[in-house]
Amino acid sequence: MFDGNTPPIPRIGCVCRLFYDFVVATQIDSLCFTDAPPIAAEVARGVTRLFCRQDLFAVCEMPLPNGRRADLMAIDAKGGLTIVEIKVAKTDLIGDGKWFDYLEYCDRFFWAVPPQLARLLEEERYLPAQAGLIVADRYDAAVIREAVHRPLAPARRKAELLHFARRAARRLSAQVDPSLGEAN
Repeated sequence: MFDGNTPPIPRIGCVCRLFYDFVVATQIDSLCFTDAPPIAAEVARGVTRLFCRQDLFAVCEMPLPNGRRADLMAIDAKGGLTIVEIKVAKTDLIGDGKWFDYLEYCDRFFWAVPPQLARLLEEERYLPAQAGLIVADRYDAAVIREAVHRPLAPARRKAELLHFARRAARRLSAQVDPSLGEAN
């Protein structure tokens, strides 16, 4: 941050330097996965990198109308929605039954896990014939099993696209002015 001794960025000035330092710090110190083990953020980072190469762009911890919160929700160039549920511990994976509630809000659903959990997701209770599987670490990710495409109904798609866009815009606004908060 600007401390009075730090020279301004050339041709930008002191005021812009404050803004630049704040925005960069905000982007690095993400509020996503703050209550999760550090490996969850690392898996999310790998998945996000993979998705960017596939022209999908994700928002973390996306609230859904049913009260659930998707770990990652991504949008593609045609408005397709993908939800990713991140699991980093065997006990969390085995004890999770809420992921069925995500299926009605996306065209595709993926599990994202570190390599040591991938084999567990072959079990029938995790719907391997429908749900995709991504194995990830902090550097990258790979789609091990593609998700089945189940198109959303047009009215649901419109509602979810608007919700996604407004949520993403709200987060960007909060980066510029933190007093705007992170309201759902």
